[in-house]
Amino acid sequence: MAESMSLLWGSGSGPCWRVMLALEEKNLQGYRQKQISFEKNEQKSQEVLEINPRGQVPAFKHGDIILNQSTGVCLYLENQFKSQGTKLIPDDPANQAMMYQRMIEGLGLTEKIDWVVYYEFLVPEGERLEAGLQRHRDALTTELKLWEGYLENVAEGSYLAGPYSLADVVGFPNAAFAFAFGLSPERYPKLAKYYNLLKDRPTIKASWPPKWFESEQGFQALKDI
Repeated sequence: MAESMSLLWGSGSGPCWRVMLALEEKNLQGYRQKQISFEKNEQKSQEVLEINPRGQVPAFKHGDIILNQSTGVCLYLENQFKSQGTKLIPDDPANQAMMYQRMIEGLGLTEKIDWVVYYEFLVPEGERLEAGLQRHRDALTTELKLWEGYLENVAEGSYLAGPYSLADVVGFPNAAFAFAFGLSPERYPKLAKYYNLLKDRPTIKASWPPKWFESEQGFQALKDI
């Protein structure tokens, strides 16, 4: 079945990692894939645009079906392959509701991290303001404190919504991304504990973006958050 799937992806992209992680969790290895280069602006290439007119990755196909929104791909894979691999949507109503809640909230966290890490890329040089960057830094700080509070109430050995789920497929890349860019584990101990709980999971290690292995010391954009 995986042979009928294809994925264009970029290393270091949280949305791409979600899709690759979901594919691992559903035992769908062997799909066709191609890594594009953000440095060469290949996300705007004709190859990508033919699948995703927004010029963004991931760009995913299953036969003639096209999906480009990462959480949409994850939901699609879980619903199409429910009996295969890891069950990613809990049956218990309370856990299922929490899974959807944390999954969607995780998208907001991704956006807030990106605005700080990629501020100079997202905002044209003539429009950049220190006060503007500080607003994004403050918004990220507030968001991270919320997640610290959420994780305070997670039972020992549990994940964002009880059992491992799509909430973690979305949420773990956020945590890994934040710490790769210098987030302090001492300042955010619950998030660090969650990261350490999952970082050696085989599916996570198998899908880990190779670009991050090249920069194990990380960057420093979030060191003062």
